Amino acid sequence: MSQKDIIILGIESSCDDTSAAVLKNSAILSNLIARQEIHESYGGVVPELASRAHQQNIIPVVDEAIKKAGITKEEIDAIAFTRGPGLMGSLVVGTSFAKAFSLAMNIPMIDVNHMIGHVLAHFIDDEGKDKPEFPFICLTVSGGHTQIVLVEDYLKMKVIGTTIDDAAGEAFDKAAKLLGFPYPGGPLIDKHAKLGDPKRFQFSKPQIQGYDYSFSGLKTSILYFLQKQTKENPAFIEENKDDLCASIQSTIIDILFKKLLKATRDLNIKQVAIAGGVSANSGLRTALQETGKKEGWKVFIPKFEYCTDNAAMIAITGKYMFEKELFADQSCAPTARYSMENIGN
Repeated sequence: MSQKDIIILGIESSCDDTSAAVLKNSAILSNLIARQEIHESYGGVVPELASRAHQQNIIPVVDEAIKKAGITKEEIDAIAFTRGPGLMGSLVVGTSFAKAFSLAMNIPMIDVNHMIGHVLAHFIDDEGKDKPEFPFICLTVSGGHTQIVLVEDYLKMKVIGTTIDDAAGEAFDKAAKLLGFPYPGGPLIDKHAKLGDPKRFQFSKPQIQGYDYSFSGLKTSILYFLQKQTKENPAFIEENKDDLCASIQSTIIDILFKKLLKATRDLNIKQVAIAGGVSANSGLRTALQETGKKEGWKVFIPKFEYCTDNAAMIAITGKYMFEKELFADQSCAPTARYSMENIGN
């Protein structure tokens, strides 16, 4: 390929955030996100409302991203979009827009796996920030996924550990709901945890073989504990909120790191990254740095703006797929479940 600059328009619409980004080579020129606050009153994402909001948001967000990037739409070489995994109604909006834009501008479109995007966000150019070397292990933690991924190349990844039931993000959200926090409650647990004692309360930790996770038992343990305590003292949660948050957060992080440690030691890998929405959690970030020092890891933590769902990570993944000419056609359909292993191989 020639040394011409590659400009990719990225679209992310897997859940309730509508995002568009413009990438030039490996540098992000713009990365805009329209958040949907309507879900807060329902205590979680309502899929039908999410897809309607995407329809309203996508054209203004893309238009603003192109303007902010200081380019014209004619300069765009390809459009990359999230094909899955995610909510079908939300994915349909992004896929449909990508198809229309691809046809109108006569440029290729690239169907990106959302979870690969989270991992490859680490390769966005950012001054002074190191990038992982292959192979490395990435702990990807979000509301819907908890995975230990062995990353052998940009588009060659193997999920060596995953949750057999609920994701870590779901455990945070469920615990937050039990504590009376509004949605999304994960950031509020993080905020209160900074003020509490992580050793104050003990919750059950699963005994699962290999590198897999389980969080359903922890959610049940927290529920029964709070029911018992509030029966004896109705003000228990309010009086112990900081310590409860610290103890719950510490338990989730302990569960995550027990398997991460096992994987890095078994495979003798010293390059370790985190990704996904829960990687914005300050306790998780601190634990990675502290464990990294003890284990001799080189650790990689994404910028906050690349933790939650965003189109920059879709655009950077699109760049690596563009270089291999891994393009989608107009028959491409979104998929709620989508394997991330060995794309393009």
